[in-house]
Amino acid sequence: QVQLVESGGGLVQTGGSLRLSCAASGSIFSIDAMGWYRQAPGKQRELVARVSSVGRLYYADSVKGRFTISRDNAKNAVYLQMNSLKPEDTAAYFCNAIITDWASVKEYWGQGTQVTVSS
Repeated sequence: QVQLVESGGGLVQTGGSLRLSCAASGSIFSIDAMGWYRQAPGKQRELVARVSSVGRLYYADSVKGRFTISRDNAKNAVYLQMNSLKPEDTAAYFCNAIITDWASVKEYWGQGTQVTVSS
């Protein structure tokens, strides 16, 4: 059974920083892309940032220059450093990973961690 466990959310003032962490555990053979999505109340879940297994990066336009995604393959972990936070960054953030276990390739989600940016 594969699980993604997130940590690092919280309440921060405008202009502040937070670092989200996500670690995958369980019967993992390999991990392809890992990323972070977010969902604000009343809005659709959107992709924030993603890193492929070979380090190719993607950022949503709204976070370019402020957020940095990284991964540690030895720890099966992905991180999101968020700087210069704005109230519009307030959302539940979800870790996402494409993982091959011993039988198949599946998409996994973390339970979500709340990020609240006060003005």
